[in-house]
Amino acid sequence: MKNKYLTGQKILKIIKKLFPINRSITGDGNRKSLKIIKEIVPKIKIIEYKSGSKVFDWKIPPEWNIKDAYVTDDNDKKIIDFKDNNLHLLGYSTPINKIINKNELLKHLHTDSVDKNAIPYVTSYYKKNWGFCVTENFKKKLKGNSFKVFIDSSFKKNGSLTLGELILKGKSKKEIIISCNICHPSMVNNELSGPTLLSFLSKYISQRKTFYTYRILFVPETIGMISYLNKNLIKIKKNFVAGFHLTCIGDNGKFSMIESKYANSLSDKIAKDILKSRRNKIHKFTVCGSDERQYNYPGIDLPVVTLTRTKFGDFKEYHTSKDNLKMVSPKSLEESFLFVKDLFQRIEKTSKDYRVYSTTKCEPFLSKRGLYRSISKKNVSSYERHMFNILYYGDGLRISQISEILGEDTKIILKIAKKLEKFKIIKLI
Repeated sequence: MKNKYLTGQKILKIIKKLFPINRSITGDGNRKSLKIIKEIVPKIKIIEYKSGSKVFDWKIPPEWNIKDAYVTDDNDKKIIDFKDNNLHLLGYSTPINKIINKNELLKHLHTDSVDKNAIPYVTSYYKKNWGFCVTENFKKKLKGNSFKVFIDSSFKKNGSLTLGELILKGKSKKEIIISCNICHPSMVNNELSGPTLLSFLSKYISQRKTFYTYRILFVPETIGMISYLNKNLIKIKKNFVAGFHLTCIGDNGKFSMIESKYANSLSDKIAKDILKSRRNKIHKFTVCGSDERQYNYPGIDLPVVTLTRTKFGDFKEYHTSKDNLKMVSPKSLEESFLFVKDLFQRIEKTSKDYRVYSTTKCEPFLSKRGLYRSISKKNVSSYERHMFNILYYGDGLRISQISEILGEDTKIILKIAKKLEKFKIIKLI
């Protein structure tokens, strides 16, 4: 049984390697993480966007890095230590080295209101603040009147935001986007499952000849995606076919998706197809919370769907210290890899999912082309019926859509369509 879930074991090994690293929307933690991911997919390009740069309505903040952070009691004993768990520190905390009283400390302690034994994940990216995150039970039991708070952090105005980009060229310039987020500190399902699974999927795709070109992105959530779209939107829109965002995809829950804004895109169809054969749940776009927000925003208009297992916010460990290595297993990670592998295979199949356009007004005269019998009989064969229906639905519908309407295998419908195309009765685009 040693080799069972071999791919899942490999993914888990990388997760364990990435888990201790403190990541944020900027900083060395992201660079270290991408360096590890590059061991799996060496061709990833590391991109740096300068702090202070205006990206649409936003500005990239100063780069934040942290060396150490702790709180000691009046006996000089460390009672909160960033090095024990990097969730202990409020993300983007400003530096401090000061003796304060208990009341002042309590103002800067953050807890989880639901799970009293969990350390919450809390940030203050765009407003200067400092703080520590602890369990509610720890806060209640806090004793003493004098505490030393120490945070050795730095802000670089001339720093940058770091992301990873991988372009895997296919036969066509038409592009598929697959993205994930790399900005979360030590949490596994949200968010090490996305980057690690995407790394292994990227490796798998890179070893194959593909029809589509794949644009694969490892970005800090929100500001990272906004920055990337600000720089690349024009060329992305030129060749965009479909897009998928991976998040919270490593646990043992149902496979699920968040639809694109209007739920009618090719991205939606592909995602729903792979969900059909699995326990699944489909969420409307209105529950959005990850980077599907940026893709689907007016003016961007990229109908990207989010693929997940238990959706962010729907598992009790979400954004707490309990989203740890216990959240995943070789089995669950293997299942998730097979899921995204299936995604890739379904995407490639759509390269032959032509749109059908009839070229005549009313029905064409098929008999003169030898496509229909010259002697009329009562019964119409399934082949003939499919032929006529392809013509009737030849107003831009895809082969897959026509196949679904007719309840017939896509290969059969495509074969008939290509025969009709030879006689210039339809166009396949």
